[in-house]
Amino acid sequence: MQKSRGNIQLSSYDDIFGGASSQGKEAESSGAEQVKDIPLSELHPFKNHPFKVLDDGEMDKTVESIKEYGVLTPAIVRPRDEGGFEIVSGHRRCHASEIAGKETLPCIVRDLDDDAATILMVDANLQRETLLPSERAWALKMKLDAVKRQGRKRVEIGDNEELASRQLVGKLEAADIVAEGTGESGRQVQRYIRLTNLLPEILDMVDNKQIGFNPAVELSYLDVDEQKRLLEAMDFSQSTPSLAQAQRIKKMSQEEGLTQEVMNVIMSEEKKSDVDKVTIKNDVLKKYFPKNYTPKQMEDTIVKLLDQWQKKRMREQQL
Repeated sequence: MQKSRGNIQLSSYDDIFGGASSQGKEAESSGAEQVKDIPLSELHPFKNHPFKVLDDGEMDKTVESIKEYGVLTPAIVRPRDEGGFEIVSGHRRCHASEIAGKETLPCIVRDLDDDAATILMVDANLQRETLLPSERAWALKMKLDAVKRQGRKRVEIGDNEELASRQLVGKLEAADIVAEGTGESGRQVQRYIRLTNLLPEILDMVDNKQIGFNPAVELSYLDVDEQKRLLEAMDFSQSTPSLAQAQRIKKMSQEEGLTQEVMNVIMSEEKKSDVDKVTIKNDVLKKYFPKNYTPKQMEDTIVKLLDQWQKKRMREQQL
């Protein structure tokens, strides 16, 4: 059901939040959730919130929208024992409202325990298209842990024991439950969660696309000391592991152990993808170009100069 506000089409609070309504007394009498304007000073981020709130282009668009129309979709919050409210869904809207100069944020207040709040927080953010691997990994881990705890609680109180016991049968079945509605398989959920075993420096490389997802999953089986040696080997070789290299490193870790020397040798091997690739470091290129040149301008200039050099070389060969 759609509600119209001028030229803006909005989903009703009922549609979005499963029973929330802004119809005042009618909502009160029916027991439906209501939207309240809560001061920004009383709102606090979710503990260990795994999703980054960035001041990027998308945030700029959100700020402009809030300045013009206000916040169209209320946040979901829960009361804190120490006072104020913890944001379950709506961290970006809260931050954008601060930038836009707003004093309050429309919110729906729900009494949620830690596990229910965690699951709702994760589900509300997993649909975003621009999630980093680290964000998805930590969010899925938080949800998996919450699902397992809920299963144990149900066993303890005897509520729906069949469902509870199914959740606790094995890691894959719990991961299947977490995967529902995400478009991922339970096995893929497990693979993402493995990334949380990586050192922050290596996980940053995955986010920055210096290390691929599949090699990163293999590297997640290394212990902390081995991962530190891997960082040294990457620095020594000035390269990052391919899938084949990551698989060999994992296998040697499980069967033979890894020394720094062995790690350096593996990382210094020429990769198949590097055979036809020439890399020139930025600090070398910057010596020959104006500071305001973009990488594309540098590339175009280099290709143009090489073209001129080739033509000159061909003329000299004809003499």
